[in-house]
Amino acid sequence: MKKLIVLIIVLAFNLTLKAQEIKWISLNKALELQKENPKKIMMDVYTNWCGPCKMLDKQTFQNKDVVAYVNKNYYAVKFNGEGNEAINYKGDSFGNPNYDKTRANSRNSAHEFADFMGINAYPTIAFLNEKGEFVIPIKGFHEPQQLEFYLKMLANDKYMELTTQEKFIEYQNSFKPEFKS
Repeated sequence: MKKLIVLIIVLAFNLTLKAQEIKWISLNKALELQKENPKKIMMDVYTNWCGPCKMLDKQTFQNKDVVAYVNKNYYAVKFNGEGNEAINYKGDSFGNPNYDKTRANSRNSAHEFADFMGINAYPTIAFLNEKGEFVIPIKGFHEPQQLEFYLKMLANDKYMELTTQEKFIEYQNSFKPEFKS
């Protein structure tokens, strides 16, 4: 009987962990889903060798508030900026013709789509609107409350009103984070 109780507790714990993960998909899948259900895209552009990328995964993308908000408001995309995934974007195809599979876990050539978006630092979180159009890149590691600022600003289209540096600073100063660290 004790073994059965322990088994049930372990299974319940594992299900809880699974429920608290961001639902990552490919960019191609997100762009396809946008056709039926328009939603913004949050794209984590990372590399396999990037230490701050791994910190972002462990410290920020595992935060329960970040997970819940992202899963509700965005299609979440993981994209290796030096990988070899084929991307189809607005009628164009992007790849990484200089990709070297022997260097998969070290510095490799930049993916054409990362170059197209002007991403040259990792991690970068790129946001796309409901039409799949590039909106803004957020470079570097961000704690959950720092990322909350951008997640909410973009999800609520507040960024469209922030047309001057003064308006941005005013919004930033009045923003009250709610995510727990």
